[in-house]
Amino acid sequence: MSNRGSMMGLLLLLLVLGAGGRALWLWLDRPIERVSIRGELSHVSADYLRSQIAPLVQGETWLSANLPELRRMAREIDWLAEVSIAREWPYGLEFELIEQVPMARWNDDFLLNPEGEPFAFAPVTPPEGLPDLAGPDGSGAEVLAYYARLTPRFDALGVRISQLRLEPRGAWRIQLDDGVWVMLGRSDRDARLARLGAAWQRQLGAQAMHIRYIDLRYPNGVAVAWHGETEIEEEEDQDAG
Repeated sequence: MSNRGSMMGLLLLLLVLGAGGRALWLWLDRPIERVSIRGELSHVSADYLRSQIAPLVQGETWLSANLPELRRMAREIDWLAEVSIAREWPYGLEFELIEQVPMARWNDDFLLNPEGEPFAFAPVTPPEGLPDLAGPDGSGAEVLAYYARLTPRFDALGVRISQLRLEPRGAWRIQLDDGVWVMLGRSDRDARLARLGAAWQRQLGAQAMHIRYIDLRYPNGVAVAWHGETEIEEEEDQDAG
């Protein structure tokens, strides 16, 4: 056979294989019929996540579905920290999901994960017992880290922090589990907390139920506001910080 004939034969074979491959692709590339959910879920149900994922795969076909793009969209579901996707025969997709770990409530409508990143929890009810944190946008990691630093100090006093607030101008406020607010301010926080610890162990802890708030924004002392009183007992002139 001439070289010309050999080339024509090879070309015809490639055309046949190509046509067959195209037909096979069209036969396999059918609409997605099934979505399976895998992963350890503690706070959200597989049914809830499936309801959130279903619109993402609506109209997609099994082979043509863009898995990286689907993964990107699925990661935007609030309760998901990580997502991996694989095709599952026949005509299914398997979503392996890692759930967010809620560490604290954040600005009323959000939760914080361990990295201090906020995510919306509605319509899922968040777990009970989470600390209530708040601060300006982008400060979640800072507030969560400071909460972790403060917790052992207040545990040593026999009280728990129920709320921690970072104000827009940088001042900190703490609410204890007995309802007492502590005005910590912006500067000299360690020294102020040391004064609070000494005063709490000496007198204030035993009278906590009568205290509205404690103001630590003084150079050398504290001020205490008692329930039923409007005046603050001052030990030093108030600092601006």
